[in-house]
Amino acid sequence: MSLTQSQLERYARNILLEPIGRAGQEKLLASSVLIVGVGGLGSPAALYLSAAGVGTIGLLDGDAVDLSNLQRQIAHGTADVGTRKVVSARDAIVAINPDVTVRTYDRWATAESLAEIVEGYDFAIDAVDDPATKLLINDACCARRVPFCHAGILAFEGQLMTVLPGKTACCRCVFGEPPSVGPTHASARGVLGVVPGVIGTLEATEAIKTLLGLGDLLTDCLLTYDALTMRFRKVPVPRNPHCRACSTLR
Repeated sequence: MSLTQSQLERYARNILLEPIGRAGQEKLLASSVLIVGVGGLGSPAALYLSAAGVGTIGLLDGDAVDLSNLQRQIAHGTADVGTRKVVSARDAIVAINPDVTVRTYDRWATAESLAEIVEGYDFAIDAVDDPATKLLINDACCARRVPFCHAGILAFEGQLMTVLPGKTACCRCVFGEPPSVGPTHASARGVLGVVPGVIGTLEATEAIKTLLGLGDLLTDCLLTYDALTMRFRKVPVPRNPHCRACSTLR
């Protein structure tokens, strides 16, 4: 894929970076990322990946935009209230970068839908609230060896890790089964609006690094963030030799 003059100008600041250059930018344009959940985490991830020139972005979400979303879900605006989130986010992506092909899946993430969709992507981003759904994303990506980034946010805190199935610890290695406690997502306990912006942008960073083979990924560790103390911490996490999602992968 040869870059047009317009693309050379659009992506000039990426191309100036020696590890990326024209070849790296062309690789991004040929790459695909699936974003599961187009809310607080998925919004910044989608917008930054589109701006970076990732050629195909999939959006999987079965919800519509609500007024309470707008405090943090920056892919949507006031005029989008009532609109399907995948439609609103698609329009925001295309407005930033018409180079990007956007595939929309207006449905909830289930084991069946993820098994059908995830295989066609080079990378996936977990941007959902529900712990059980996060593990479904983990299992689908591990089964199809699709690298992905897990993240979660609540109140003033966030966390993320990147998984290379068969090579690094996965989410089931770390979290096991979903908790049986009550709601732990933002709608039940609140979240500072900028926190998913920080964590979602880091997810986009991990996606770009993985696609281009750059730097050190957040593998075999959980990065935690506390906005009140402005503290990041890396917590090592081992691969579980008995993990039902990844232990048989090599």
